[in-house]
Amino acid sequence: MNKITSVCVYSASSTKIDPVYFEAADRLGRLLAENQIRLINGAGSIGLMRSVADAVLSGGGKVTGVIPAFMVEQGWHHTGLTELVTVKSMHERKQLMADLSDAVIALPGGCGTLEELLEIITWKQLGLYLNPIVILNVNGFFDPLLEMLDKAIEENFMRSQHSDIWSVATTPEKALELIYNVPVWDVSVRKFAAI
Repeated sequence: MNKITSVCVYSASSTKIDPVYFEAADRLGRLLAENQIRLINGAGSIGLMRSVADAVLSGGGKVTGVIPAFMVEQGWHHTGLTELVTVKSMHERKQLMADLSDAVIALPGGCGTLEELLEIITWKQLGLYLNPIVILNVNGFFDPLLEMLDKAIEENFMRSQHSDIWSVATTPEKALELIYNVPVWDVSVRKFAAI
C-alpha cells in the first residue's frame, strides 16, 4: 500500500458544465480530507478546481494551490487556500505540482487539464514521475482519450507496457483506492520509453 500524503488533482475551470462533474469533484475533495491527504492543485477560483478545493477545506483538510503570477494579477486565484504558491510560469506550475504530489488524479476538463494529464503520462513513460496516475472517468468523459491511447498502443506508437502508466476509475472512491494500491514505478522503466 502506497504512503499517500498529497495528491495533485487536475480539473476544469469551467462553470457551465453538468452538475455530475461538480458532484464528483466535491466527493473527491471530501474523501481527500477524510483520509488526511493534502490537495495540490492549480489554485483556480472557479469550476471544478474550486469545488474540489472547497470540499477539502470544508472537511478540515489542507490545500496547496500553485499558480503563475500572471493569473494572480488577473484575480483568477482562490483566496482561501491553506497555502498559495506563486510561480513565474505554467511550466514551473506543472513541475511543482508534480514534485509536491504522491499521486495524480485527473477529473474532466478542457485543454489545460488534458495537456497536464498527457504531460504527466509522458513524464511517467520517461521515468520522470513514478507515482500513480488515475483518470477519473466521470460520465464517460475520458472515453475518447482512452480510445486514442489504446489506438496508439495498437499501432505501436507506444508499448503495451505503457498501458500500465495510468489507471481508470469511474468514482472518486475507486480513484482513492487506486492511488493507494497501484504500484509505484521503478526508474528502470526508462528502458521501455522507446519502441
